[in-house]
Order: sequence, then structure tokens, then C-alpha cells
Amino acid sequence: MMDPTTDNAGPTGDQGGARASLEALRAEIAKAVVGQDPAVTGLVVALLCRGHVLLEGVPGVAKTLLVRALASALELDTKRVQFTPDLMPSDITGSLVYDTRSSEFSFQPGPVFTNLLLADEINRTPPKTQSSLLEAMEERQVTVDGTARPLPDPFLVAATQNPVEYEGTYPLPEAQLDRFLLKLTIPLPSRQDEIDVLTRHADGFNPRDLKAAGVRPVAGPADLEAARAAVAKTTLSPEITAYVVDICRATRESPSLTLGVSPRGATALLSTARAWAWLTGRDYVTPDDVKALALPTLRHRVQLRPEAEMEGVTADSVINAILAHVPVPR
Repeated sequence: MMDPTTDNAGPTGDQGGARASLEALRAEIAKAVVGQDPAVTGLVVALLCRGHVLLEGVPGVAKTLLVRALASALELDTKRVQFTPDLMPSDITGSLVYDTRSSEFSFQPGPVFTNLLLADEINRTPPKTQSSLLEAMEERQVTVDGTARPLPDPFLVAATQNPVEYEGTYPLPEAQLDRFLLKLTIPLPSRQDEIDVLTRHADGFNPRDLKAAGVRPVAGPADLEAARAAVAKTTLSPEITAYVVDICRATRESPSLTLGVSPRGATALLSTARAWAWLTGRDYVTPDDVKALALPTLRHRVQLRPEAEMEGVTADSVINAILAHVPVPR
């Protein structure tokens, strides 16, 4: 996984200013969330790539707090949906409502019409409702009664989920998973990080009041646009492009997998590696950038064979083995 402590010294000017604003964003989130720097960096990468993020971890590891802190540090409109078994697709996308005064139906927008949508515990709702986000995530629009309605820009879905082994969860469909740019696993904190968390709470930290914790808006749409324009100028060599293709093709040939990475996944890996290279202060992509983002970008796009799963093989271990065997360009 990427190391968010990498030195970010790089070009000055507009690119340096855009990079500084995103560094400030990471610093603001750290005021509320302890020890989850890789996840914070992943959220920033997703913002740069116009992608969506799936955060997975056991209850109580600050998944929701992490997204709320991101929302507080951004000058963007934010809405939250608590996914439950009885949630309907129209509760997310919106619906037509009859107006008795005009005797006509009018569209009532749902919470998806926002810049940052927190989809909390997305795997606690049935697949029908989960799939209501497919068009929004891919096309940046919602179609109701035959009319397509565009979503605001920027638009990012940050979804949290508990591991699928937990009661009351529904596995996300493969098509839904493939719409997420990154899947970030949120581990239990280290001993020292947990001590820091408890110390903060003992000193009066209230996770429901992020303003009191000092989290303030430090970046907005203009900063994101400047950063995205800078990322688009980051050089990609033909060798790096071929390296990404070779990695993704190797997943399709792995005997441990029934489903490998699609061309969409290969495009995602190229985009995230490019964003990470820019964040670390370079205007070109290296094989190490690709390796750094391979796990969060690809782990949810592959499917293990049942027999491999029974033997304790994981998606991460398969991808790591592929990274160790695919020739690295020089």
C-alpha cells in the first residue's frame, strides 16, 4: 500500500499550490482520525481521479468518521445515506412527487444529488438498492421516468462496509464493485494509535463535533480542478502502460482466480498510479507507483476460486505474487 509519508517536494508554481492544498486536506483529516494515513491518501487519490472509494473494516475503526472528516475539510456539498435492509432505490436517487397545486408530477431529488455522498454500511441493503448507484457512479447522472438528470461536479461516492462474514450483510455485485476506483481496508489500530485515540477522547474529543476538533475547510472545487489538470500532465511512458497491462492480464491467467481484472481495472490502475506519482512530487510515473496502488485498485476486481479460498488464499496474496513475477520495466 502507498506510503503517505513520502517526501512531496516537487515543482513549484500552480502545481505546487494545488499539491499543498491537498496536503493540507490530509493534515485536517488527521486531526480527527488517528493512524489511518494510507486510507486518507487513498481518498485523496480518488478525488484526483474522479473515482469512488469503498472502505472495508470491522465496526468501530473510524470508517464513517474518516469520510465525515474528509467532508468537513472540503468546501463541498455533502450528504449521508444510512443503508438499511428496507431502503428503496428511490430513497437514494429521488422520485416523482405529485403536486396537488399544479396537478403535475415534479421531480424530488434524492441525496445522491451532492458532491460527496457517504454511503454508510452499503452492504446492509439488498443488491437491488445497491445497484441504484450504478448509473450515478459510472455516468454521473440519474435517470428517472426516462429523463436523465446530471449530478454535480465533483461527485464522489465514499461507501463503508463491514466484512461480508458479519451478520446482516449482502455481498456487493461484481458490477457494483467494479465501479469503485479503490477498495481500502481499514485495519484495527496499533497499540500506540489506540492509546492516542483513547487519550483524545479522555481530553474531550467528540467525533460528532468535528468543528470543535479543529477540522476546517482547506480545499474546494477550484483546488481539485487545478490538481486534476496537473495530474493529467504527468508523463506516462509506453513501458509503464505495458507493465500495467501485463499485471492485469496475469490476473486473468491466474489458477487461483475465476475472475481477473477487466480493461476498466487496468485503466483505473494507470490513473491511480499517475495521481500517486504527482502527489509524491514527480511529473512521471515509475513502476513503484504502479506497485504502490495495485492492491487497493485491483483487490476488489478479482474473484477467488472456492478451492483457493478454502486454502486460505486471499486476493491480496494473489496480486502480490503476480507483482513479484511480472517483469518490471527498466
